[in-house]
Amino acid sequence: MADVQLKNVGKTYENASATTIEGLDLHIRAQEFVVLVGPSGCGKSTTLRMVAGLEEATSGEIWIGDRRVDGLDPRERNIAMVFQNYALYPHMTVAQNMSFGLRLAGMNKAEIRRRVEEAAKMLDIAALLDRRPKQLSGGQRQRVAMGRAMVRDPAVFLFDEPLSNLDAKLRGQMRAEIRRLHKRLKATTIYVTHDQVEAMTLADRVVVLNQGKIEQQGSPQELYEKPVTRFVAGFIGSPSMNFLKAEVVLQSGVPVLMLGDIALAVPAARIEALTSYVGRSVEIGLRPEHFLPATGGADFTAPVEMAELLGPTTLVHFTLGDTLCGAMLPPEHAQPEGVMQALRIASEKMSIFDQETGRAI
Repeated sequence: MADVQLKNVGKTYENASATTIEGLDLHIRAQEFVVLVGPSGCGKSTTLRMVAGLEEATSGEIWIGDRRVDGLDPRERNIAMVFQNYALYPHMTVAQNMSFGLRLAGMNKAEIRRRVEEAAKMLDIAALLDRRPKQLSGGQRQRVAMGRAMVRDPAVFLFDEPLSNLDAKLRGQMRAEIRRLHKRLKATTIYVTHDQVEAMTLADRVVVLNQGKIEQQGSPQELYEKPVTRFVAGFIGSPSMNFLKAEVVLQSGVPVLMLGDIALAVPAARIEALTSYVGRSVEIGLRPEHFLPATGGADFTAPVEMAELLGPTTLVHFTLGDTLCGAMLPPEHAQPEGVMQALRIASEKMSIFDQETGRAI
């Protein structure tokens, strides 16, 4: 398997409303599973298509292994792509769909049969090889599309929102299947999705794109716990982060965050940085699990506006200041709608953002 490098890659369009990608630098290591994630129109699919050769980069260089490929046709790049719509030939059987590229390349029949049967066994579709796509479920069609990519033994696998047409239960099953296959094949993989749950569960490394630029990249846990911008903090995590305005004041010579009449201690690592914000407003970010049930002293109480039972947890909605917030609580500690909920804030885990730049402080 090969690594993939994008060096100062740009893409511009004559249509001014289309997303422009400027100076994208990204190194994907051999055998790494990297997920490109972001909202619609952020440039993630365009980036994938430039690696595949389906879109031409306006500037920069794209390397796969030790070859520069941005001047090569897609078939010369030794990549395999799995699309959102499966892209199967309806008149061909599963076996014929999976072997189509190998037959075009002139591979001998025995080797084609071996590769198809091996991939079909791994994907649990060996019993479907004589069927046609219309006889298959959505999940089975996606497995066939993955098998067609696998038999080619490419240097890089590219996935373009492959699970978006499946229902929620099947998406969960296919996520596990894709992750299992990656561990077995150790394939260099670039995966595009707008679904941050997919990104968090599949990736070795997540790359968050926003308006054609990399906002942040790192492990799923790093992005969840230490977002460097408000955009990343709001995009990563489900349910999403709560954002509240707070004032920075001095108490006993130390900066403290005032959330209305609630005083939140500033984590030691942030004290120096927040000193320059005294007398100004900042935005704090609290994950739903950063609100804790108050069995002793509470930071505040608020009436429950709605309580969503989610099995092992309950998402309690309430208003703090003028902001509607959500707290993820154990069901036994969650109050029903209309009842006052006593909560405390795990301020040591909160994120703090500059209101003007959106950058983490």
